[in-house]
Amino acid sequence: MASPKLVAMANNLLVLGIESSCDETGVALVRASGKLTPNLLAHALHSQVQMHQAYGGVVPELASRDHIRRVLPLTEQVLSEANQKLNDIDVVAYTRGPGLAGALLVGAGIACALGAALDKPVLGIHHLEGHLLSPFLSTDPPEFPFVALLVSGGHTQLMRVEGVGQYELLGETIDDAAGEAFDKSAKLLGLGYPGGPALAKLAELGNPTAFKLPRPLLHSGNLDFSFAGLKTAVLTQTHKISKALGQPVAAWSDIQRADLAASTQAAIVEVLVKKALAALDETLLPRLVVAGGVGANRQLREELNLQCAKRKVRVHYPELHLCTDNGAMIAMAAAMRLQHQVQEASQDYTFEVRPRWPLATLGIKD
Repeated sequence: MASPKLVAMANNLLVLGIESSCDETGVALVRASGKLTPNLLAHALHSQVQMHQAYGGVVPELASRDHIRRVLPLTEQVLSEANQKLNDIDVVAYTRGPGLAGALLVGAGIACALGAALDKPVLGIHHLEGHLLSPFLSTDPPEFPFVALLVSGGHTQLMRVEGVGQYELLGETIDDAAGEAFDKSAKLLGLGYPGGPALAKLAELGNPTAFKLPRPLLHSGNLDFSFAGLKTAVLTQTHKISKALGQPVAAWSDIQRADLAASTQAAIVEVLVKKALAALDETLLPRLVVAGGVGANRQLREELNLQCAKRKVRVHYPELHLCTDNGAMIAMAAAMRLQHQVQEASQDYTFEVRPRWPLATLGIKD
């Protein structure tokens, strides 16, 4: 059989991508042709948010079981929407890590079984690389090299990206990530799961300067982040207000909760923006890519657009519906790795997942 990377360079290559790292099941089909940017043909996503809301967070066992139920029906859906047959697939890509071990095993197991049944190669993809390359699915894709701000779930990182598979870590969080700061602060304010979007929505009604909250490591002189202290400050503020009012958070007025939400969001956004700008200054690169769930935050986008425009720096985002975990980013990352001859797909259907997998080590062999 010809090497899939050579096939990708010469012909149309149909890549099926499966994402199952946490609480969203995503499946997508991407067409790679020569050196052109791969084209998204169809994608489908099932969110488990409603199932996990009763527990206030993701229950790993429930997540894994739901992935089992969803992957094959979603695969049938995207094949139908793309007018493709199962045997048309050239490569089956899946999320190898990082993520919840059980959830990753579901996607990896189904992908490898499907590859074996079709006699087609498979390719394990890094979840964060999927986010990193997801802006290439947008109507305004970036060009290499660029600085990447990855704000996804438990990850907040700044990377220098020279090309596919060429990633240098510039800075990362030393404790809580930005997404965790959003979610934990939302929980303190009595907001539902998922907390980040709920806090952002409430913040639109509040005054971002109502409360003076810390901006950890803002003047540290490096590109690392820290959001644990901000979460503690929000906790302290909720206790202070509740004591003054003689009422629990649930009994606060809407404007009081909105003001604290807006102040919390302002602190997170200011740190993310200033660190991203510092990374651009340090690297002298002319482009910034923002990816991951927090990349959908409206306030973050507005502030980055404003500041980057002043510096004549291009800033790129994934489409809003592709900021969360999805199969399209996994299929895209696989197609680009094959196109750029960074990695070959394999017909060895044994697999292992990597719940913890630093993106900066991606170019180093296991």
